[in-house]
Amino acid sequence: MARDMSDKDIMKMELEQLQKEVNTPRTAVSTTAPELVSFIEAQSAEDPLIKGVPEDKNPFKEKGGCVIT
Repeated sequence: MARDMSDKDIMKMELEQLQKEVNTPRTAVSTTAPELVSFIEAQSAEDPLIKGVPEDKNPFKEKGGCVIT
């Protein structure tokens, strides 16, 4: 897509993007990090990557073996 655009068009798009980004409200990491940690710890009980998936609810469990004779 950028190959079909002139340098002026590309610069205009970059300028528009930077104008959007400059108006984005910023928050310090020291403020958001504890909130993020507490959210993750609260959700960890239901997280299948931490807890695992029960065998009866695992859609990828092998239904049966394959026997080659």
